[in-house]
Formats: sequence, C-alpha cells, structure tokens
Amino acid sequence: MKTFIAAVAALLVATATAGAADFETPAKHVIIVDYATGAELFAKMPDELMEPASMTKMMTVYMLFDRLKKGALSLTDTFLVSENAWRKQGSKMFVPVGGRVSVEDLIRGIVVQSGNDASIVVAEGLAGSEDAFAQQMTEKAHQLGMSNTVFKNASGWPAPGHHTTARDLAILAAATIRNFPKYYAYYAEESFVYNGIKQGNRNPLLYRNTGADGLKTGHTEAAGYGLTASAQRGGMRLIMVAHGMASMKERAAESNRLMDWAFREFNAYPLFKGGEKVVDAGVWLGAAETVPLTLEEDLTVVIKRTSRKDLKVAAQLEEPVAAPIKKGAQIGRLVVTAPDMKPIERPLLAAADVQPLGMVGRFKEAVGYLVWGGGQ
Repeated sequence: MKTFIAAVAALLVATATAGAADFETPAKHVIIVDYATGAELFAKMPDELMEPASMTKMMTVYMLFDRLKKGALSLTDTFLVSENAWRKQGSKMFVPVGGRVSVEDLIRGIVVQSGNDASIVVAEGLAGSEDAFAQQMTEKAHQLGMSNTVFKNASGWPAPGHHTTARDLAILAAATIRNFPKYYAYYAEESFVYNGIKQGNRNPLLYRNTGADGLKTGHTEAAGYGLTASAQRGGMRLIMVAHGMASMKERAAESNRLMDWAFREFNAYPLFKGGEKVVDAGVWLGAAETVPLTLEEDLTVVIKRTSRKDLKVAAQLEEPVAAPIKKGAQIGRLVVTAPDMKPIERPLLAAADVQPLGMVGRFKEAVGYLVWGGGQ
C-alpha cells in the first residue's frame, strides 16, 4: 500500500515559474552533481572516456593527502628531485635538480602551479618510480569507484591508455573534499612563490565571486581545456567537471556559466531528519495500535526549483504489521519522486518495540476484526 506523506505538504506549495530551456554547452564532457546528496543535476557524455590532462594531478595530490592523514608522511618531509623530474616539459614548479623539496611546497607546486616536475617528484618519492605510482593511483581510483579510470603517469601527460571520465573525476573531487577537510584548503590558494617565481592558480573560478574553492584545470592539444571545480553558495556545494573546450577563455566563461546556471536552477529541500517520525504504521495483535516509522539519516533532495510543486513523497507499507516488532526493523520504504530526478528510496524503520498482545487481548482483537473489520 502506498501512503502519501502529508508532513511535507507545505514544502510542495510553490509559485509556478517559467521552466528553464534545455541547457546547451560547447564543452564535450560535463557533469554537475550536488556534493551532499550525489544528485546529478546535469550531464553531457559523462561516461565517455577522455584524457584527464592535468586533472590527473588531483589523484597525485589525493595520494599525498591520504598519507598525511594516516600519519605516514608530514608536511615538512622532503623528496629528492631527480633529473627525470627536473627535465619534464610542460607546466613547471621549477624544482632544482638534486635538491630536496618539502611535501607542503610540492602540494602547492601541483595544486597552484600545476607542476609536472613536482608531480614526478611526488611519484618517485612515494613509490620509487612514476610507473609504480601510476599503478597505485589506478588502484586507489578503483577503490573510490572510479571504474573507468586508468592512470599511466602522475602529471596527466598524454599517454596511451591514460584515461578517465567526467563522472570519475567528480567522484575523485567529492572524495577529496569529504576525506581531507584539513588539506582541501590548498586548492583555494590563488598564488604560490617558489624558487623566486610567482605563479597564479589556473582555476579561473577562484578569481570570480562564485564561491569556488577548488579544484584543478587540465589541457592537452587533443583533449582541449577542462576544469574540475567545486563551489558553495547558500549552504549548497556543487561539483562540476567540464572538459573539451576550445580555449582558456572559453573554459573560464563556460565554467562560470555552468556553475551559475546550476545554482540558479536547483535548490536543496530538506524533507526529514534522521530519527524524526515520518508516518505511523498500523499494528496487528500488538500492545500498541500503531508504530512510528523513521529514517536512519537526514533526507534532503536537490531538484529544480520549478519542479518543487511536483515533488511526491510516499510510504510503501504492508499494513497492518504483525507484532512483535523490534525497534530498528525495516517496515517499509519511503519513495521520493520528482520530474527529471531518479526516484529516491529509503528504508522506513520502526522507532520503538511493540510487544504482542496476550492471549486474552489476541482473542478480543480477533473477534473485533471478524465483527467490525478492524481492531477495537
């Protein structure tokens, strides 16, 4: 049986507004997700393989953050700069061959300056060689759920078989924010001076009033220009991956336009708090006539503002529920639907124990049901 929940009726009352036209973008691969709920707000070829370019470095930095969090590494530890790292072409931190560089400087040299040389220093310092480190990067990616990602190097330098997807990069960005709040702030730094050379962060959203605080740009001739970014506005954090744009200028403008559109069109609507009563379920032959049902965790949905009036919340129950009932037992499911949103389902759990009636009570209940069609 499906019961529509009246408790959220006030939320569903909304003034109708004109719906937004289908959004179009010149980016080849795009995904925008809500960080808190994982809701997918927009996607364009999010699962097609693509070159990650320097967005690869998010995983290189993730591996550093992981060791720092576990205490296996400190920010003041240093790594040796090999000639192999020093000679690497492309964007550079300008580390000195034969010198040693601190972990903290290397983080900034990768995040802010996008140093290919710094990425190789990290790879060799952590795994002995870049090839071995790339294998570790791939293993970590698969552990995080990045099932379509293979890394062949630490910098994102073009290489056969080095690929990912927009969805996988969004997974990596979310994992970085979630798992390393202490270190994520490095991604928001706008500039860094090393070896007497000041370089600015290549993330164009950091210089606009967008609420952006990370993460990483990327570019190769074959793949074009890309950006994995995260921003917060009004208590909502979004993660965006956009790749395959024609120029730095287009990347800056389009990334800003995508973020603005998503924050303007979508909103987060809290429905229930964990442990809060959602609905009562009728009980058969129990010491109580009903049992309150709750959710284990808070439930918030992120949908288009124009879809709020069409949001539906329903409890799927088989009533009455026979006693005894144990607290925490799953009694039914809560189903949330709205236009252009994948249905959300959550288990409804008994909030209390319900003991069975004794023999006399069971007899009275049975007689009442036969005579009146329900309990007395």
